[in-house]
Amino acid sequence: MRNAALAAREALSPQRHAELSAALCGHLAPLLKTLAPVTLGFCWPYRAEPDLRALVSDWLAEGADRRAALPLVPGSDAPLRFLRWTPEMDMRADAYGIPVPAAEESVTPDLVLVPLNAFDARGYRLGYGGGYFDRTLAALDPVPATVGVGFELGRVESILPEPHDRPLDWIVTEAGVFRAC
Repeated sequence: MRNAALAAREALSPQRHAELSAALCGHLAPLLKTLAPVTLGFCWPYRAEPDLRALVSDWLAEGADRRAALPLVPGSDAPLRFLRWTPEMDMRADAYGIPVPAAEESVTPDLVLVPLNAFDARGYRLGYGGGYFDRTLAALDPVPATVGVGFELGRVESILPEPHDRPLDWIVTEAGVFRAC
């Protein structure tokens, strides 16, 4: 299921990927206004995930008290750390080659935009199989609100969740905003 969803997303043409990302961001922006986070966690686009950087940059510009953060994988069994991010800051590659802020200022998000490979209407998702987001959400207190972001091509009837899987609160795709049920 994970491999099929990844292959379908990575097969999108650059133009189609940009169209889907723009539509997704068009639905996500009003949800962010409604949920009103102060510290927003999001992911650098990896393996053809939706590109949220322009949306997050615009969101940051709308309020001086707002902070954005990118995750850093500190170890294979550890929860993610979130590092404060601004559009103009210096970046470095992490162990997976994904850009992270060079300055490691840790912050705790009150809302996290979680990438989706495959997902279902109940809010369960398949990531890359490392369990990082499940571990991270279990470790944070208070638990931040979660919004899954991905393309409809990853929607499945059920991801067949396991006991450790944690459902997301919301799902946003190019088709709209859905409260996980």
